Amino acid sequence: MNFKEVYITTGVPEENLEDVLNAISSAGGGIVGHYTHCAFTNAGVGRFKPDEGANPHIGGKNAINAVDEWRVETFCARENARAVVEAIQQAHPYEEPVVYILPRLSVDDL
Repeated sequence: MNFKEVYITTGVPEENLEDVLNAISSAGGGIVGHYTHCAFTNAGVGRFKPDEGANPHIGGKNAINAVDEWRVETFCARENARAVVEAIQQAHPYEEPVVYILPRLSVDDL
């Protein structure tokens, strides 16, 4: 199977949501025909425990932290995927943002 698109998901604090969405769009993500900035977002809670070597943007070291975040789900052409992920990493406030990248099937792939 030759995947032409990828599905990209990340979580981001609300105060950085628009920056990340704009970065995704600027890098070629979330485009459907004549529409840009296409994404699905929903609120949730991110959980993490930074060790002594971490430099957390939010929360404390050596403690389990729970942070209100927005989950961003979008997609892009496979050839734009690296640029979109790099844009997310640059716009994201976290030291180590988690970004999921999955192949996106079309109906023709079924």
